[in-house]
Amino acid sequence: MSNKPVRAQAKGSAGVTAAPDSAVGEHAPVEASAKAPPAPEGKNSVKKPKPARGESHLAMVRRARRINRELAEIYPYAHPELDFRNPFELLVATVLSAQTTDLRVNQTTPALFAAYPTPEDMAAAAPEDLEELIRPTGFFRAKSRSLLGLSQALRDDFGGEVPGRIEDLVKLPGVGRKTANVVLGNAFGVPGITVDTHFGRLVRRWKWTGQEDPEKVEAEICAIFPKSEWTMLSHRVVFHGRRICHSRKPACGACPIAPLCPAYGEGETDPEKAKKLLKYEKGGQPGQRLTPPPDYPGLPAPPAAARAARP
Repeated sequence: MSNKPVRAQAKGSAGVTAAPDSAVGEHAPVEASAKAPPAPEGKNSVKKPKPARGESHLAMVRRARRINRELAEIYPYAHPELDFRNPFELLVATVLSAQTTDLRVNQTTPALFAAYPTPEDMAAAAPEDLEELIRPTGFFRAKSRSLLGLSQALRDDFGGEVPGRIEDLVKLPGVGRKTANVVLGNAFGVPGITVDTHFGRLVRRWKWTGQEDPEKVEAEICAIFPKSEWTMLSHRVVFHGRRICHSRKPACGACPIAPLCPAYGEGETDPEKAKKLLKYEKGGQPGQRLTPPPDYPGLPAPPAAARAARP
């Protein structure tokens, strides 16, 4: 399976809420036209980030772009951490990633796609059978309803194909901007910024924005970077948030971009102690994908342990 855009004739789509190490949640940017959403207006809509001391907006933009360049060198192998072979599989995996880890999804989807490889197959699934297959990802009844609904919509309204336009994707059951952007950016090559939990947390920590609402975050970050960078920027930031810049205890002392970070010192600054906080390939641990891209320098994730049959 590859992290590169694929155009396999497949179908599916669904969005949900993100979990600790899920690259997704619900809401996404960029339309098929690759335009950033307009910044929402209103009395309280513009919440400017507190700049680093004495930093102008232009200086912040320059610092943000330099961070992106540094991240590109640190994570040249950044990629979506959900295993998929076509747009339908990516859409389904993204729906399942709500409130769980990408690893758990990747351990669950091989059996799921073996049983239901197309939207037509999944649309005809018995709800209880589908629920049992996706049970390990949690919230399996709600997710099953989303998967059945979106598969039926793909079968009935889109000829069994995942549409490549954001306005079509967000009409599917369980799919919002974020999920749509994941699919567009990674299955159709349409640039987009995916504002998941990690992305939002880091861009606020770096003072690129002060917004909390994901669509407002998306609009402000889109304005900082050229469109061609949007999709890979999303992957790099998420990679950094999962491996080094953790929510509760960032590994500041082991962070290569520490000199550019206005929040340096919020976490462990001792280099030796900080090294022990690194995760995945940076910490010598397996990654989240069972079938990572060829250029991934870490170990693949282990498959799920066999589950005992339910009585």
